[in-house]
Formats: sequence, structure tokens, C-alpha cells
Amino acid sequence: MPSPRDDSLPERIGKYRVLRKLGEGATSEVFLARDDFRGQEVAIKRVRAHALPAGAGRSAAPSRGRGNSRFFAAEAALVGRLQHPNVVQILDAVPDAAGPFLVMEHVPGITLRRFCRADALLALEQVVEIGFKLAMALGYVYRQGLIHRDVKPANILAVVEREQVVDVKITDFGSVLNLRSDHTQVFRVGSLAYMAPEQLDGADIDCRADIYGLAAVLYHLVAGRPPFDAATQQALMHQIYTVEPPSLQGLREGVPASLDALIRQALAKRPQDRPASWDAFAQGLSALVANREVARGRLQGVLDSERFNLLRSLDFFSGFGDVELWEVVHRAKWQRFKPGHAIYTRGEEGNDFHILAQGEVEVVRDGKKVATLGAGTSVGEMAYLAPNADLRRHSTDVTVTQPCTSISFTPQTLEALSPATRHLFDGAFIRVLVRRLHAAHEALAHPRRIL
Repeated sequence: MPSPRDDSLPERIGKYRVLRKLGEGATSEVFLARDDFRGQEVAIKRVRAHALPAGAGRSAAPSRGRGNSRFFAAEAALVGRLQHPNVVQILDAVPDAAGPFLVMEHVPGITLRRFCRADALLALEQVVEIGFKLAMALGYVYRQGLIHRDVKPANILAVVEREQVVDVKITDFGSVLNLRSDHTQVFRVGSLAYMAPEQLDGADIDCRADIYGLAAVLYHLVAGRPPFDAATQQALMHQIYTVEPPSLQGLREGVPASLDALIRQALAKRPQDRPASWDAFAQGLSALVANREVARGRLQGVLDSERFNLLRSLDFFSGFGDVELWEVVHRAKWQRFKPGHAIYTRGEEGNDFHILAQGEVEVVRDGKKVATLGAGTSVGEMAYLAPNADLRRHSTDVTVTQPCTSISFTPQTLEALSPATRHLFDGAFIRVLVRRLHAAHEALAHPRRIL
């Protein structure tokens, strides 16, 4: 039996059917709603009427109302602009007189605030994995000419499965600084506990202000307390300017010196003493797990960060950007094969293709080895490229000769990728085929040189 509807809920906000309230703050409310036209659930953040500029019967403080309008405008300017798997998409912005509202991707989950308590801390390897994904996402945001300026646990959504945080998404761009905008923007915004010294000063900032913010979040996730804490804002600001955060090794057992050093470097008072770029910070985090400096604990499988960095290193994916690589990480089928495993057998019809991430395979035709292929090459691509079933029938045997990790797709799963990613696959396949045609030409024209 359906639960009775809350009479205090609006039935609709604009064209969206309201299902329930997700949360509220001093100036806005967030609702779960249904977009019946697209057939999907969305999150709607609506500015409260009392938080709007005075006028039209409203009595809000004019300065506060203007500020809220600017925050709405900052996010409204980003509609459809941010397309990254770890950034909440802003789908629409409606300047409704009753209360302007934003329509956003709905992320079922909770915020990272849940895991900032001493009795609910995440394993260290999970914190590092979260840090890597957020660093890559905020690096993408910075390349769009944006500085978030309010990186904090409450603005990071966590997708949880079986008590594990499997993904994260950064949200709330109301405080964003748009480096490419000519409009007047609000300065000295953010949440004090996570703000860099130069942001407090109202000075010019770059990505290193957000690097500081993310480092403060990671510190909080590791230790169960923020890097600085005080009873008054003035005392807290004094600490941010002058006090070094306590070592994480003294606040939690098992924290390696390398993790402590990286996070505290990113919390340096001077921007020039922090990691120089988002990529440098992300790779520093990734290396902690890759080098076994942070123990795997419960995350025994291959991590998303490892898969991402592996793809980045392969020639096949050299033309792919970060967004497309993340799509491959999440959509591909990842498999490991032992030596002797037959990936393809002559005469069988193929329905998948493989890109070798690690290891080596041998290609044999009529009992004679014709090629040895290693990491970064593809096999079986005719399953995707061939126009009919006869051309998809394998003419060779392909057998694993060294322990192999492969990334595989079927034509159906490839079709589920975004058009931009499929276009990059097409380009990569063309490069592969051109190289093979060139090698075949060389073998015919200069057989001795090839031998």
C-alpha cells in the first residue's frame, strides 16, 4: 500500500512531479522529482522565497537575497556544461519568480559527512581511492575554467554498495569561480574549515585552493576530525594562517608516513608548496596503493584508479581524454587469462574484441605463427567492424603466451558508449589497421628485412 503523500510537499515544481524531500538548508530545499518526459528521476534544488531579493512582497535582507541570486546564477551558467562521471550534472535552471530552481542528476546515496565521524571511518585505501577520483574530477572542472571553492564533505555524494563507497560525485557549484566569465563574482566564499589561507584573504586563486580543500576533506576522512578546529571563527582563522595540522600518524593507527606527508603537503600555507597540479596530486594518491604503501585491506580487486592509469599508459587509448577513459573503465569487461588460454579459435564466429592491457598473445594461422601481440594492441576487432557474419568468423587461433589482462567489448556494449567515445574507438581501430597494413606491405616488399 503506497505511503500517504506529505501535504506540505508541492505537487509539482515547474514541469517536474515532486516525489519527496531530500534535504533542506537555510536558503534552499532539495526534492526528488520525476521528469515524466525523459522518464527519469532528478534532484531539484529550489531557493526558498525568504532568501530571494526583497521586492514583489518579499522582505528578505537585500544583500543576502542578491548573494543567493548570484549563487543560483553561477550554477545556472553551468547547465549542460560539466560532463564527467564524478561530477553531478546540472540539467536545467529555471528562474521561477516563486523560487528559482536547478534540476540536477539524482545520485542515490549519502554525503561524505557520514564518514567523518570517529565511529564511522572508512578504510585508508578507500579514502585514497576517493581522493584520486575527486582529484581527477576537479582537474576536469579546472580545465573548464572553473574553481569550485567549496570542496567539503557535505558537497561530495557517495554511492554505497555493501558498506563500500563505490563511487563519488562532487556537487554544489554555487560558490564556483568562473575564470572565463566577464560578470562580477562573489569572493571570499566557501566553508571555513576547508578554506585555503589565500581564499580567506580574498586573493587571486588557482586550482591549488581546491587542492587544499580536498586535502582538508581527506584529512577529515582519515582522522575523524578536520585539520583545524576551534570554538570561534577568529581562532579557527588564526590556526589556518599560522598553525601546522597535527600529523595523521598520531591521530590514527596504520597511517603510512607517505600518506601523511602528501596530505599535509597539500595543506601547505603557501600555494607554491602544494602539489603543482591536479594530475600531480592524483598520481601521488594513486602511487600510494600501487606501491603498496597503503594496504589493500578489503579492496582486494583491481581498483578503478589502477584501471584508469593502466588505460592511460596504452597506445590504443592515446587519443582518449579523462572522461572517455572513465567511461571505458566502467563499461568494459575486464578479464585475466593464464598462458595457454585460447581467446579465439579458428572457424568460430566472434562476438567480442579484446584490447590487451597487460601480457602477450600469439597469433597462429594454419599452424604457423604469424604475429606476437603485446600490451596496447587489439584482437578480434572484426566483431565490431565487419558488416556481416562471414567476416566475423576467425581465420586464426589467438592464444595467451604470457599472463594477460584484457579489456573487452561486444558490439552491443560498445553501442552503449557515448558517441564521443565510440568515435575515439573508431579512430583507434583505424590506426591499428593502418599499422597492420603497413607491416603486411613491408613483409611482401622486404621479406628478408622482416625475417
